[in-house]
Amino acid sequence: MKFRCERDVLIEALGTAGRAVSGRGGLPGLSGVRADLRGDRLQLTGSDLDLTITVSVTVSGEEDGVAVIPARLASDIVRALEPGAVVLSAENDELSISAGRSQFSIRLIAGDEFPQMTVLASDPVSIKSELLADALKQVVPAASSDDSRPILTGVLMAAEAGGLRLVATDSYRLSMRDVPGISVLDEGQTVLIPSRALTELNRILGQGDQVELRLGEREASFEVGGVSLVTRLIEGEFPNYRGLIPESHPNVLTVRRDDLLDALRRVKLLAREATPVRLEMSEDGLELVATTQDVGNAREQVEGTYVGNPLTVAFNPQYLLEGIEVATSEHITLSTIDELKPALVRIAELDEFLYLLMPVRVS
Repeated sequence: MKFRCERDVLIEALGTAGRAVSGRGGLPGLSGVRADLRGDRLQLTGSDLDLTITVSVTVSGEEDGVAVIPARLASDIVRALEPGAVVLSAENDELSISAGRSQFSIRLIAGDEFPQMTVLASDPVSIKSELLADALKQVVPAASSDDSRPILTGVLMAAEAGGLRLVATDSYRLSMRDVPGISVLDEGQTVLIPSRALTELNRILGQGDQVELRLGEREASFEVGGVSLVTRLIEGEFPNYRGLIPESHPNVLTVRRDDLLDALRRVKLLAREATPVRLEMSEDGLELVATTQDVGNAREQVEGTYVGNPLTVAFNPQYLLEGIEVATSEHITLSTIDELKPALVRIAELDEFLYLLMPVRVS
């Protein structure tokens, strides 16, 4: 195998494929990127068995072939080279990397140690990349990062009301977004996709206007631009999220999103050591309060419209901040029942998104 490629193009391709490379010890093949050259088309593939990313780029090919390259070392070498053309040549068990006056030779990984790739035969469904990216930004951060509860590390995809519904929860908050008009699943069908895979997908959605989604029995694949991402689905039953969402809220606060964000970021500076931020709501509007013993306190008023009984509710400030940040609208609503039951952050006059947050019990 031998080809020539611009350094910056190769850096980006190695970096994208390398994000799926495993750091597990004892599996040498998973620490490599598989390079497959056919004519002027180079495919770079990284995998950790759960997630596989393949990048296709155009190069100046001289000799077709396949090699498994040590991912991190090759990426570090190429990144360190001067800008311009880089020549890579694999022969026997060595890879030569040269550019200008620089010359490197590194050992290849045995090709039979790299996993076999999954090819899904189902028909693809096309989704606008920008639309999917917006939905993922709103939902994925609410998934858990605790691997001891694998079900909660996934994002539920469900067919709902003639469209696609995305749901994620870490048991402290829940985020849900409906994307109308997309028929990916049959009515009543659901799949659970690892949030890590969707985080990586969001990185590459800007490379094309459309993303093609294929679903298999155990895998899902996404193709956008010259990048393909395949992920194993999570097996198991997602929590009954519908039972967590209150049917009605007697108290509703409506505020300008940016005003609340700015005030919360300031008050949050005094919410240390897991101190919650209190929201004091009344007909006069909203007041944010944070007090940390032996440190100090902060208090700020925010203009808004409040309908309901005067109420003080405390929240984890970071969770509240993240919910408001993804509720992209000029005005948002915060709907509450009392100081202990779940509250809802929503975009005013839009039902496609909701962010549920459990209050923090305070004395």
